[in-house]
Amino acid sequence: MSARSYGMSIDIDKCTGCGACMVACAVENNVPPAPEGVNERKGITWIRVFRLDNGAEGVDRKWAFLPMLCQQCGENTPCVSVCPQQAVQLDPATGIVGQMPERCLGCRYCMAACPYHARYFNWWDPSWPAGMEKTLNPAVAPRMRGVVEKCNFCHGRWHAAKARAAAQGRRDLDPADYVPACVEACPTSAIRFGDLNDLENAPERGSFRLLEKLGTGPKIYYQTQRDWVREIAAAPGGTERAHG
Repeated sequence: MSARSYGMSIDIDKCTGCGACMVACAVENNVPPAPEGVNERKGITWIRVFRLDNGAEGVDRKWAFLPMLCQQCGENTPCVSVCPQQAVQLDPATGIVGQMPERCLGCRYCMAACPYHARYFNWWDPSWPAGMEKTLNPAVAPRMRGVVEKCNFCHGRWHAAKARAAAQGRRDLDPADYVPACVEACPTSAIRFGDLNDLENAPERGSFRLLEKLGTGPKIYYQTQRDWVREIAAAPGGTERAHG
C-alpha cells in the first residue's frame, strides 16, 4: 500500500455549531459520558466546536463556529518529540498521529506541548449508565484512567477498511470505505476527509491552517470568506476568544 497523508478540510462558513460531529465521535470511539461535576479542564471531547465572535457590539456582532480536533501535525510534531514512552507516533503510512494508551504513563508532557489543546487526560475510570455498555463499539477499546487520548481519525474504521480491501484482494483502500464518524455525521457537509496526496483532496485555494507560523505542518485545513475569522485563527492565543 502506498504512503498516504490523510487530512481534513473544514468549511467554517458551513458549520452551524450543531455538535453532531462531537456526538458521533464520542459514540464511535467509546468516549464515556462526563462524570457529574466535571469542568472544561477535565472533560474529554476528541472534537470540540468552538464559538467565535468578532468582538463587536449590538447588530455588528458576528458569530462563527470552528470544529477543533487533533491537527495531525506533520513536519514537527510536538507531542511525538516530548513523549518519554514513545506512546505517540506519526505513522508514515497514513500521516496520522496515533496515541497508544498501553504505553502512556500519564505524564501529560504531550498536553503541555500541544499548541492546539487537543489532548485530554482521563481523570476517571470509564463508565456508562446501566445498559449503555451494550452499545459500545467493539472495534475500539475504552481507555483507562490515568492516560491521555485524542482524535486518531477513527482508527477503528481505518482497520475495518484495510480488512475489507484485503478480503477483496486489493492493496489500496476504497476512499468510500474509510470515512471518520464526524465527517459522516455533519449535516451540512462542512467536513471533508481524504488523502491529501490526491488532487481531488488537495487543500482549496485560500485555505489556512491554525498557527501555521509554528511550523508543525498540520493536516487540518480551514476555509472561510470572513477576514475576522482568519485573524483570530492566525493570532497567538486566538482561541482564548473562543467559547466551547
